[in-house]
Amino acid sequence: MENLQNPSPVDAFEAHYLKVVEMVHCYAESVGLDRDNAFNKETKGWMWRKGSANIEVLIQRLRFDNGSRRDFLRIFCPVMEFPSTSNLLGFYRKLLELNDIKLGIKFSLVANSNKVWVSYERDIQGLDFKELNIFISDFEFWADQLDDELKTEFPNLN
Repeated sequence: MENLQNPSPVDAFEAHYLKVVEMVHCYAESVGLDRDNAFNKETKGWMWRKGSANIEVLIQRLRFDNGSRRDFLRIFCPVMEFPSTSNLLGFYRKLLELNDIKLGIKFSLVANSNKVWVSYERDIQGLDFKELNIFISDFEFWADQLDDELKTEFPNLN
């Protein structure tokens, strides 16, 4: 008979993963989204719009050679098209400065993409709904603000 009082570490790890999936569903519902419309079963990710920002959320599993894994909650948003300009140094400098002062988020360029992204990542271990709620809502605020700010500061880049 299976011991339900003391689940194996693997079972506990998977149970926490499923708990975080449910927490993201609950967050989506708490801001007025329908869980079935926000969640894409093929990509196993969530998408919605906050102001001018297209918010994407997924849980990315990293598997290691020793059989272990780590799961990260990733929130990201395309901010603007990658610039085609002679002022790339100023643009990159601005992104690095924003990485320094906008705590918890980072700007990045994805290989083979023409977009600049803003993102936030966190290992799901120890994550509870209160923390998830805070960092998703904070991220939504910053993504919506920063896409407008960058497009205003670098209007000739798009």
